[in-house]
Amino acid sequence: MHIFSGRIAIFLTLAVVPAIPLAAQTPEPSPAYTVEAGTRIALSLINSVSTKHSSVGEKVYLETAFPIVVRNHIVIPPGSHVTGTVTQIKRPGRLKGKGELYVRFDSIILPNGITRDFRSRLGGIDARGNEHLDSKEGVVKGDSNKGGDIKTVATGGLGGASLGGLIARNGMGAGIGGAAGAAAGLATVLLTRGPDAVLAKGSTVEMILDRPLTFDPTEVNFGAMQSGTRYSDGPGPAQTNNGSVSLPVRRIPF
Repeated sequence: MHIFSGRIAIFLTLAVVPAIPLAAQTPEPSPAYTVEAGTRIALSLINSVSTKHSSVGEKVYLETAFPIVVRNHIVIPPGSHVTGTVTQIKRPGRLKGKGELYVRFDSIILPNGITRDFRSRLGGIDARGNEHLDSKEGVVKGDSNKGGDIKTVATGGLGGASLGGLIARNGMGAGIGGAAGAAAGLATVLLTRGPDAVLAKGSTVEMILDRPLTFDPTEVNFGAMQSGTRYSDGPGPAQTNNGSVSLPVRRIPF
């Protein structure tokens, strides 16, 4: 009887002991997405810049033309805004020297408003003219006009020779006219600058990141966000009364 009573007491004691809950399992945060330094990002120009019409300190507006993917996730979607600055301009010379244009990239704004600042350089251009990029210096250079200068002088000489021949009807008149025409052509060359360096609206350029860009998973969650209008294909940004440029607002659905 005592043994049976002891078993009942032990059973009741175990029954009233509260259960100890297991420690709550805290999920590990998802790793951040990093776009590494040296990544090349294709951009389309929204506004034109040139050695003739632009000035040092002027803003350059671009948009990403191709997505940047990290671990099978789009981190920088097409249509993200990039802002740059014209840092140096050199007009082409009248006898020699090409037009030179320096551009620096400053920041990027994702379609959801997330912003990152940096200082990046040009890595390549697909200009609509004959401009080319000096990759060592990061400078856009205009075309040379040596052929055009020679043609101007030669055309002036031929025209002067023809006119001189009609007037004098002898070789001396043609020679004098040719010399005068050549001199006029040379004067035109001396008064005319070479081709300006131009990056036209819609041109494709390549930006090389100088530092890694890191985003939390919540910062690159674009959901069902629709891609906005490609401003590089349209009329360009509107200019305000004070000369600054105002980009259209891209509305984000909630």
